[in-house]
Amino acid sequence: MTEIVVRVVDCHIFRWENGKPLYLLLKRSESQMYPGIWQCVTGKIEADERPHEAAIRELKEETGFMPNSMWTVDQVNHFFEAEQNRMNLIPVFGVEVDSSNITLSPEHTEYKWCSVDEGADLMLWNQQKQGLLNFHRMITNEPEKLYLSRI
Repeated sequence: MTEIVVRVVDCHIFRWENGKPLYLLLKRSESQMYPGIWQCVTGKIEADERPHEAAIRELKEETGFMPNSMWTVDQVNHFFEAEQNRMNLIPVFGVEVDSSNITLSPEHTEYKWCSVDEGADLMLWNQQKQGLLNFHRMITNEPEKLYLSRI
């Protein structure tokens, strides 16, 4: 039987600039799994953590940021690992920060603040692209959903 697990999180980071949201994308180091791809903040959930706590920890580890505001995004990503016969369900979060000054971890070689369209174009994984688009819609056009999804 295929195992179903929740062991990683995705976290989309944004800040406001001139009334428009800019999203943070990180380029993975060549020494990491999936080298050279652009992505949002991602990471594993530790044994003693809830998913949103893992997202906050990963945010701090990968960028140096702490969230000003945080939401659950109206989406759960998923992917299948054939070797482990494991289906992964990935909670998706959105975070607002108030600074552009990032402290990049060794897991990444570059970062970029970009529009939602540029961010979606840079990302490889369709699920992460869709998470970004859903979060963007929440912060720009869905105030009730944003209010109800706040952590």
